[in-house]
Amino acid sequence: MAETPVLELRGITKRFPGIVANDHVSLDLMPGEVHALLGENGAGKSTLMNVLYGLYHPDEGEILVKGKKLTLGSPKDAIENGIGMVHQHFMLIPVMTVAENVVLGSEPTRSHLLLDYTESERRVRELSERFGLAVDPGARVESISVGQQQRVEILKALYRGAEILVLDEPTAVLTPQEAEELFEIIRSLTEQGTSVIFISHKLNEVLEVADRISVLRRGKLVETIPREGATEESLARAMVGREVLLRVEKKPAEPGATLLAVEDMHVVDLRGLEAVRGVSFEVRAGEIVGIAGVDGNGQSELIDAVTGLLHPSSGRVTVGGEDVSHASAKRVLDVGLGHIPQDRQRRGLVLQFTLAENIVLHDYDKEPVSNFGWLHPGVVIMRARALLKAFDVRGGGPLTRAGALSGGNQQKVILAREIERDPRVLIAAQPTRGLDVGAIEFVHRRLVEERDEGRAILLVSLELDEILSLSDRILVMYEGRFVGEFGPDVTEQQLGIAMIGGTVKEAAA
Repeated sequence: MAETPVLELRGITKRFPGIVANDHVSLDLMPGEVHALLGENGAGKSTLMNVLYGLYHPDEGEILVKGKKLTLGSPKDAIENGIGMVHQHFMLIPVMTVAENVVLGSEPTRSHLLLDYTESERRVRELSERFGLAVDPGARVESISVGQQQRVEILKALYRGAEILVLDEPTAVLTPQEAEELFEIIRSLTEQGTSVIFISHKLNEVLEVADRISVLRRGKLVETIPREGATEESLARAMVGREVLLRVEKKPAEPGATLLAVEDMHVVDLRGLEAVRGVSFEVRAGEIVGIAGVDGNGQSELIDAVTGLLHPSSGRVTVGGEDVSHASAKRVLDVGLGHIPQDRQRRGLVLQFTLAENIVLHDYDKEPVSNFGWLHPGVVIMRARALLKAFDVRGGGPLTRAGALSGGNQQKVILAREIERDPRVLIAAQPTRGLDVGAIEFVHRRLVEERDEGRAILLVSLELDEILSLSDRILVMYEGRFVGEFGPDVTEQQLGIAMIGGTVKEAAA
């Protein structure tokens, strides 16, 4: 690598009311380098990158690109100086095509008037082939996979001439296979001179893809180290400031009565296609049953049907012996089911509401939160303050809007609300998506504690490590059916065979 950095951040400080998000942070990026940025939820990673991208103006410090000091007043300024950013939550227009999304704002035209669709698709196809970003320029964004949508976001940045690419939690919504494909894309980008800042909570991914690693803790830069010699344990310790247990410690399950039972369930998705095909299973008190599978094999529709968000076309669902097959979502919650949804922003929280309001979303009409139709704001705020402290939610207080928190802290708010309701059955769908190692350790410990207190827990996760660490029994879902049931001693290889449609006999071989 060349000696002169392509990017330098010098003494960046950014303050918000009551908090210093970045405290004199300095780091640099070399040409063709992958520089990983690690830190707990709320450590200041996204704030620092939003400063770099012109979304925030720093209170102190300076930004240099190729030795030139810049003042970035907007993302437009950043883009003009070769800085591109792919946000954790994609910013695409679903009804438009891939090519239309990529060229939006910089469209090629005919006669300086009409959009040249053919030229748009040609440019996008040429760019995708150059960088190994296989995607159909003519496909509508709403019809392509999440992994392909991420490629579209990268193409948007490259189309505008980005030489510095910021990837904010790029694997948070990807399957393991899609993550591996992303790593190949990153390698292709850096070989052609692009420099990448890679923000992630997944230590194994950082060690696989990064050249150097910087760690933020509570807004301050703790260390910058080369990948060589770094370990998951040492990085976790730097992030959290203490030793972190990377493996779940739990005693063998002692299952009791069946609390959740699903019998011969069939579910039709919103497109009119059968997504769940004759599924039957049960979850007993005091056990965690994990559902493994490649994303898109019916897991989401299964969870929606169990929680009352979709009604099954046939079959039966009981919670604590009560039939809720065609009950409303509110009724399902009232009979004793808790739900940690996989999409925290669309289904877990009302982002415009305060944290206090979000915490009482289910129980606003029950004592002691309300009496005779009157809400007690003091009780709501006290309850929220206690839960935010107990679940280590950072970045705000009871009156902070949910949308102002980082994704990981939003997840903690949902976890606090659902566990506080004391459900008999807890559905945990992607419960640690986007969380840092300290928060993952906390969530895993709480789920095991809930199991030991007699809850029936159904865990749906794309993270095989999480499934293997937490589950007492594992069901593998493929094309809407369960194709195997395994004990906790199953290997990743055996689960992987079953997840792509292999038989139980093949998986056991």
